[in-house]
Amino acid sequence: MAFINLNADNFNANMKEEGLVILDFWAPWCGPCKMFGPVFEAASQKHADIVFGKIDTESERDLAAHFNIRSIPTLIAVKDGIMVFNQAGAMMGAQFEQLIQSLRDLDMDKVRAEIASQQE
Repeated sequence: MAFINLNADNFNANMKEEGLVILDFWAPWCGPCKMFGPVFEAASQKHADIVFGKIDTESERDLAAHFNIRSIPTLIAVKDGIMVFNQAGAMMGAQFEQLIQSLRDLDMDKVRAEIASQQE
């Protein structure tokens, strides 16, 4: 599946309770965003089981504010409804593939247990 351009109207419909969603916060004027765009798009073609969403911070200011985006590009990964990655900066293709694999390998039972222990 190719990436989806997300906005306030379609954001919630594309977030999954189970599985992996990777969000790319970008802007048309951002040089590093333009460099990372093809990497993100190639990964979206390769990994059809993952939702890849691009969010233009210029036109979707409320979504950017909701995620507290201060620098672009910023990548956020949500797995099984829990944010598990949030980092500013572009990545090279191999680095992005390593991130995707580590997100796939992430033990969500451990993540949920960690969150529960922090809330106690």
